[in-house]
Amino acid sequence: MDMENSSLVTEFILVGLTKYSEIQLPLFFLFLGIYIVTVAGNVGLVTLIGLNSHLHTPMYYFLFNLSFIDLCYSSVITPKLLVNFVSEPNTISYAACMTQLFFYCFFVSAECYVLTVMAYDRYVAICKPLLYTVTMSPQVCSLLAVIVYVGAFIGAWAHTGCMLRLTFCDANTINHYMCDILPLLELSCTSTHVNELVVLIVVGFDVGVPSLTIIVSYTFILASILRIRSTEGRSKAFSTCSSHIIVVSVFFGSGAFMYLHPSSVLSMDQGKVSTVFYTIVVPMLNPLIYSFRNKEVKVALKKRLSRKIFS
Repeated sequence: MDMENSSLVTEFILVGLTKYSEIQLPLFFLFLGIYIVTVAGNVGLVTLIGLNSHLHTPMYYFLFNLSFIDLCYSSVITPKLLVNFVSEPNTISYAACMTQLFFYCFFVSAECYVLTVMAYDRYVAICKPLLYTVTMSPQVCSLLAVIVYVGAFIGAWAHTGCMLRLTFCDANTINHYMCDILPLLELSCTSTHVNELVVLIVVGFDVGVPSLTIIVSYTFILASILRIRSTEGRSKAFSTCSSHIIVVSVFFGSGAFMYLHPSSVLSMDQGKVSTVFYTIVVPMLNPLIYSFRNKEVKVALKKRLSRKIFS
């Protein structure tokens, strides 16, 4: 499909995160620091899992994918945001905008599904430990990973394909720091009813089905943990789930707050703040929460560092 034929607008202007010039530079350094931590944390975790054979288990396989997704979709958003803080005008071409929209939707959907698969993995590990090796075999893990990325692709193409059908006439100022769905719909000079329906269906599915699956998984997990007689055993089981619960709550909560509401309830400025959490903050938190609180990762990291120091 020729992107240019579906719109009279050849480029968009991004308003950015804030209009107050006096805080642009401090925000630039703040988000630059966050992005550096995000890249270092996720690249480090991906590398560590890849190099250590004892971490080649289903739990770390999905953590590997989560870190890869976080690294990618943070890189789709944050570099352009950083440029917007220090340059004017903040323009982005129509083709680049649609490309950013596609990959943003793709990686956000993939994150939803990976977090869901990780909840299922914890359910099998805690509730059905004797069947864990068979249930979460390498073939099953690979199949689940394929489902994650194929499902994300379908959702991303649904959003982007519908957006490409819209016409943008004169208005080209996006009240956001990126090419997100809702601010783009506000600029269209043609009907957006189909797009809004697709948003409700796809986002509702991406949030509703994973949320329900995670809730059901943790209901069974909690019941199993409460049946553990050992205090140490219960504590260990809770610790393996607490990190996942925190990330899921922040990610799904901010996503639902942004998209699953009538447009009159939430202003776009408030929506931008919500979007910051799951596009910028969550990818930074995930490697910190999941890995640096994990004893196996700490041990693997210490071994790698000691080898470099004494080699």
